[in-house]
Amino acid sequence: MKKLILAGVFAVFANAHFLTFIPSTDNVTSKEESKITLDAMFIHPFEQTGMTMVKPKGIFYEKNKQSLPLTETKVFDHKAWKSSYEIKRPGVYKFYTIPEPYFEPAEGKYISHVPKVIVSSYGLEDGWDEPIGLTYEIIPLTKPFGLYSGNIFQGKVVYNGEPVSNVEVEVELYNQFNLKAPTDAHITQVVKTDDNGVFSFVMNHKGWWGFAALIEEGEKEYKGKKYPIENGALIWVKAY
Repeated sequence: MKKLILAGVFAVFANAHFLTFIPSTDNVTSKEESKITLDAMFIHPFEQTGMTMVKPKGIFYEKNKQSLPLTETKVFDHKAWKSSYEIKRPGVYKFYTIPEPYFEPAEGKYISHVPKVIVSSYGLEDGWDEPIGLTYEIIPLTKPFGLYSGNIFQGKVVYNGEPVSNVEVEVELYNQFNLKAPTDAHITQVVKTDDNGVFSFVMNHKGWWGFAALIEEGEKEYKGKKYPIENGALIWVKAY
């Protein structure tokens, strides 16, 4: 996810790009909020800069095979996508985006990240810790739609339903607050999963936080040469 830039004899790492997936709310409490919008964008969340996102394979609701309607939009002057879904009854709703793999020449790999977000409606909270069944997925171990800044968020990284140990999880804040990082190293936080695939992170500021577990597996051809695929299991949660 980090882009390697060579400058003289120095190697400088630009910060992580995330497939950012944010709903208009993570808690539907009234009919006026019931038609939620879902924004999918390929950006640097903390730095608030964008990259072009080609049309994804779809934005999906739970295990439905058919994508919700997609509309092209712009975020930070780059192509992005959005959809909407009308929530008609109490429950826990899970949404995710499947993108087209993106080739990153500076890293010599394809990037294929699948982010999900979980929305509660009208106070019903059952099932937030149940997986959708994605190949690469983060299962929340902390209720994802009732978080304060300062809370610990815990998640479990799974591959084909099995926990994955020692996997790096990159973390960034969607920085709508004009915060300045003391150094570049502070922009993208990194934690690792334990033997049970579990990671923990304290969200020290309100706002949307992205967690990206990175698993390199498979290959895809680009201009006659095969390159590895970086698969990302992502989840976005909001701290209040």
